[in-house]
Amino acid sequence: MSIALSNIAWLEPVVKIAKGENVAENAQLIIKSVGLPLAGILVFLLVWHAAASNINTSLGQFPGPADVVEQSQSLWTEHLTEREKAEAFYERQEKRNADRVANDPSYVPKIREYTGKPTYIDQIGTSLVTVLSGFLLASAIAIPFGIVIGLSANLYSAFNPVIQIFKPVSPLAWLPLVTMVVSALYVSDDPMVAKSFVTSMITVMLCCLWPTVINTAVGVASIPKDLINVSQVLRLSYLEHVRKIVLPSSIPMVFTGLRLSLGIAWMVLIAAEMLAQNPGLGKFVWDEFQNGSSDSLGRIMVAVITIGIIGFLLDRIMLMIQRRVSWDKSAALR
Repeated sequence: MSIALSNIAWLEPVVKIAKGENVAENAQLIIKSVGLPLAGILVFLLVWHAAASNINTSLGQFPGPADVVEQSQSLWTEHLTEREKAEAFYERQEKRNADRVANDPSYVPKIREYTGKPTYIDQIGTSLVTVLSGFLLASAIAIPFGIVIGLSANLYSAFNPVIQIFKPVSPLAWLPLVTMVVSALYVSDDPMVAKSFVTSMITVMLCCLWPTVINTAVGVASIPKDLINVSQVLRLSYLEHVRKIVLPSSIPMVFTGLRLSLGIAWMVLIAAEMLAQNPGLGKFVWDEFQNGSSDSLGRIMVAVITIGIIGFLLDRIMLMIQRRVSWDKSAALR
């Protein structure tokens, strides 16, 4: 999604300084919006380096910023090496198949999938696919359900206790139940996706749908009475009332719930992948912990930083979408 430069707040004072407009005032704005965050990051890195140099574990010294950079480069190199192996594997297959077809025109070539281990980058992609699948499934359930109970005080009173009971349940409690249900129902000799993926996705869905349900219901119940009266005067049907009155009015609250749900989904995913052994960042952290090599702590710290950065980016993307579709810009300031 492209972003106009005018939408990047800290660029405005830079442009004004270049034009010679209010140099002192705009310089202060740049320091506040760019300098202070950079200073905070620098202080954090210094404290991290100092603390890490004084912590010794059974696997060696706790990784500092330099170790994380080194392991990041190592993981990227491993990814490139694995991709080269995959390309060479397919090239050998193509050459072998071409030679066989030349000798036997009736032969139907077969392409076998490369079975090398997933790289760190591959596992990031798997985690993103899993979390977005669970989040979209949760949203498809939570938004309509929230609208229905938000439009009826009786239904809200009936389902609110159920929501409050299941909302705080940990993914560690859901996972064994989900695993057994998926194993019993998802039976196929040639499944489209792995059971571990389905298990992780459903666990994420069960844990992240509640904020969207609650915020959607509250947003729908808070629609101004005047808009409801307009709907009654126009004699809109139930679906028209929802489409023309309810959804536009409750969008800010709906997106607040979606942002909360996406953050919870990303946190839940790591625990779900660890226990379900679904290839992803959670499994990567668990495998490195079990591996116990001298590089394991550094690699785990790389994963921790990656998880944090991706979580931040997902929230920013959701905020950008909210700003584009919401009429209440004040609800999407941060």
